[in-house]
Amino acid sequence: MLDPAKLTAVFLAFIAFSFTASSIYILNDYRDREDDRKHPTKCKRPLAAGTVSPTAAIIIMIVLVIGGFTIAWLIREKFLFVLAIYFLINLAYSLGLKSVAILDIFILAIGFVLRIKAGAVVSFVPLSEWIVIMVFLLAIFMAIGKRRDDVLLKISSGTDMRKSIKGYNLELLNVLLAIVCAVIPVAYLMYTISDETTRKMGTSRLYYTLHLRICRTDAIPPDHLCNGR
Repeated sequence: MLDPAKLTAVFLAFIAFSFTASSIYILNDYRDREDDRKHPTKCKRPLAAGTVSPTAAIIIMIVLVIGGFTIAWLIREKFLFVLAIYFLINLAYSLGLKSVAILDIFILAIGFVLRIKAGAVVSFVPLSEWIVIMVFLLAIFMAIGKRRDDVLLKISSGTDMRKSIKGYNLELLNVLLAIVCAVIPVAYLMYTISDETTRKMGTSRLYYTLHLRICRTDAIPPDHLCNGR
């Protein structure tokens, strides 16, 4: 935190990653603009609402891609490599893989892992396997919650909000959420009692930091149960 050179590199990497991620979001919104118009909240997005023209969006996307990769190349070649992997995976996601149930969830989670990998590469701070595992699991949880919201919208409106929803149903997503909710605290518990962690922290009692919050399902409306909020 007190190394100006590293802070500068991390800040520039943040800009480069933001440019690249934003370009993917633009492409995704460009391709989904017709479907987004059917969504109660996504219909307000610039492309779906018509406040930004498709041509302008594509031009902005190209500028962001060029800017992001140029900055990444100036920072470090290895960072450029990680950024390129992120871009290609998400490009494939936007061009068709997002329509494949289950796979779309894993791609979203991998994107978050690549974010922390990019930060580690730029700052020369090695990642532990535990942060990779926890980020991946939490991202999986978030992605499943988003898909569950889409299924609930489909049930209430009768309209598919995205193609991949055809491969999901509420029962499946409830089971997946329950599994991930059980795995996350177990993974964290394993982290707290690992030899590496106890040596680094100088204590074997970090497991006290594990808090399990068990919600009463009979007290929560079904449409609000474990939906990622």
